[in-house]
Amino acid sequence: MTTTPLDEFWARRGDEVPGLPSTVPESWAFGATPEQADDLLALVLDGTKDGTASSLWDYEAADEALPAVGDLAVVLDGAGAPRAVIEVSDVRVVPFDEVDEDHARAEGEGDRTLGWWRREHEAYWRAHSENPRGFEPDMPVVCERFRLVWPTATRTA
Repeated sequence: MTTTPLDEFWARRGDEVPGLPSTVPESWAFGATPEQADDLLALVLDGTKDGTASSLWDYEAADEALPAVGDLAVVLDGAGAPRAVIEVSDVRVVPFDEVDEDHARAEGEGDRTLGWWRREHEAYWRAHSENPRGFEPDMPVVCERFRLVWPTATRTA
């Protein structure tokens, strides 16, 4: 049986973090480019970022299940290497125009304000949406909060 770098990463985490399941969870990178993946991963690793947002329409277009509280994920860097393990702590679906300041701050990006969050996420979904609807001011957004399981954050936001 051939093992992948992801399998090896997960096996090492299982030795270090009590209670992790033996099955490798879903793995993915933040953002749409390798640079975004690296930048956003850095915010997770330093404890600044503990939230993310996705288009519900993109989940539907990809026929993917929504994240659920307790789900684990391996976060990849821009080169596709596994670098972190997170656990979902909260999931809410709200219209884009009802995402709040607290969620914008949790995402840890830019100046961490709601205005910045709205401008950047609208531009992101207009450019990178996986569904034909793209962006709408009242589109459903999956607002996710998570905790860093491995490695432990180097500072607290």
